[in-house]
Amino acid sequence: MLSLTNLQRYLLYRGTADMRKSFDSLAGIVRRDMGMEPVHSGDVFIFLNRKRNQVKLLSWEGDGWAIYYKRLEQGTYELPVLLDNSTTCQMRTDELQLILGGISLKNIQRRKRYQQIV
Repeated sequence: MLSLTNLQRYLLYRGTADMRKSFDSLAGIVRRDMGMEPVHSGDVFIFLNRKRNQVKLLSWEGDGWAIYYKRLEQGTYELPVLLDNSTTCQMRTDELQLILGGISLKNIQRRKRYQQIV
């Protein structure tokens, strides 16, 4: 069961991923291209295909890998606006939920909130 919480970091891979890749190959992208260690981090890694109509979320759940995979029948997933050229973009939980739900991020207005910087 997919559960999105504020206790995890959500990291979008900015390249395109071959959706035929599975656990070990996606973890290899995390290590090689994103420069992170996916095991035991608690992070969720997000991969999109070139057409942006398929998404995979990879996470380590303590005793093994889990993948959430979704293919849209129509439309595409929107990417957040990115200001630099890094291979990784950290997303907020609510941003990911909106993207998965097909809601445009361009028209969302946020009120000021306290944010603890870690």
